[in-house]
Amino acid sequence: MFTGIIETLGKVVKLENESGNLHITVSSKITPELKIDQSVAHNGVCLTVVSIEGDMYTVTAIEETLNKTNLGDLLVGDTVNLERAMKLGARLDGHIVQGHVDQTANCATIEEKDGSWIYTFAYDSAHNNVTIEKGSITVDGVSLTVVDSKNDRFSVAIIPYTHEHTRFHSYKEGTQVNLEFDVIGKYVARLLEIGQ
Repeated sequence: MFTGIIETLGKVVKLENESGNLHITVSSKITPELKIDQSVAHNGVCLTVVSIEGDMYTVTAIEETLNKTNLGDLLVGDTVNLERAMKLGARLDGHIVQGHVDQTANCATIEEKDGSWIYTFAYDSAHNNVTIEKGSITVDGVSLTVVDSKNDRFSVAIIPYTHEHTRFHSYKEGTQVNLEFDVIGKYVARLLEIGQ
């Protein structure tokens, strides 16, 4: 379980395809604190550390994960948002994030405001995922509050700290991102679907 508060950015240093899986090697300042079999969220995707060497570690994304996320589009040199699993008893500064991406979205617009940015993301509403204004959403692992919600799109406001310390500063119109919708909202939507 995660909080959606990004610890640091990692840099992809190696990508290796093997039987439908993708081994992703990342260089990061948190590597010395990692251990084999530990969960780390990469752009919001929970992956298991399978090897560590110096300041680099490797995780493996299976075909199912690659089909539902933007990890299959990674290139050597790309950055990824990183967060280790939350500690029991620690403050929950973001919201409850499972690290299980529901679907991807594309950055539709970026509007620069005085001291902040408004990002709008468009997604396929056929998956029955929903957002609500003032509700929580996770974009590439970042816990955010929805400021505008439509059937197939939503907007979030980004402060300078988040802009600088996550992948948000590299987004352009058309950038594909991972979405994890609020877990409570998903249960409510499912219950309503069953009740129909």
